[in-house]
Amino acid sequence: MAATFGQAGILLLIIILLGLAGRNYVVAVAAGALLALRLLPGEELFPLLERHALNIGIGIITLAILIPLAKGGIGWSELYGTLTSFSGLVAVATGIFVAYLGARGVGYLTIQPQVIIGLMVGTIIGVAFFRGVPVGPLIAGGMVALVMQLIGSGK
Repeated sequence: MAATFGQAGILLLIIILLGLAGRNYVVAVAAGALLALRLLPGEELFPLLERHALNIGIGIITLAILIPLAKGGIGWSELYGTLTSFSGLVAVATGIFVAYLGARGVGYLTIQPQVIIGLMVGTIIGVAFFRGVPVGPLIAGGMVALVMQLIGSGK
């Protein structure tokens, strides 16, 4: 039996429109797919998607980033040159910090799930209107956790 459009459908439609207005078709397609699942007999897939979609998405992003390595475009000399340069060391430090923030974000969003609403709105605005890429909610969650810890306002 098909679900009703409801509040979730309206919000997904708004996200589709924001994605189209900001010419970010990835957001529009993602929201459209979820809207289709909601309206068609596919809503039972939501728990499965909640459990696995993030890891699958991170896996696909990681795959895309590793393609130059797999194609042979990055070898030992490039790796050594990068890891011994100032910008390479900054990149390593930044990667460590971002991984740390991402882990903090997962933990914080688990105990403060309402924060994800603000992160979603900010991510949608950033993607739709500032040509951002929607890969930062976990890092943003980690930044929220860090700020909240610094000001002593919650776990």
